[in-house]
Amino acid sequence: MMKIPLLLHLLGVVVWIGGMFFAYMILRPVAVQLLEPALRLKLWQEVFSRFFPWVFLAVGLILASGFYMIMQMGGFANVGLSIHLMLAIGLLMTLIFFYVVFSVFSKLRNHIAKEEWPSAGDALGRIRWLIGFNLILGIATITVALLGRSV
Repeated sequence: MMKIPLLLHLLGVVVWIGGMFFAYMILRPVAVQLLEPALRLKLWQEVFSRFFPWVFLAVGLILASGFYMIMQMGGFANVGLSIHLMLAIGLLMTLIFFYVVFSVFSKLRNHIAKEEWPSAGDALGRIRWLIGFNLILGIATITVALLGRSV
């Protein structure tokens, strides 16, 4: 029965990709429009502090359910190219996310704590670029998933 693993997989995707889309396309332009730089940096620190634990959960659900479904289909030798592409892109996205959390976000928090606003702004810009790239990869993965299926 693949319905529960598929549901968990899709919920993880919705949380991660939907969260990135909201942050990048909705929250970011509003924050730039309404908040002065120091307050905007503090806002993003709090937003990421709340969003990243959900992404860790989403990544765990996506990977666990994805590997489970692959094994239920007989392993990697028995799945199509689209599954291999989804996995490769998903692993790249995960590595980028880990880099953001454990490197760049740590720098952002440190710069904010020391009120080093230009350096904090540089870190936020790096995070923004990486999240934008991950959003593109996520949309590409969804495209591969849908186009790779025989609908």
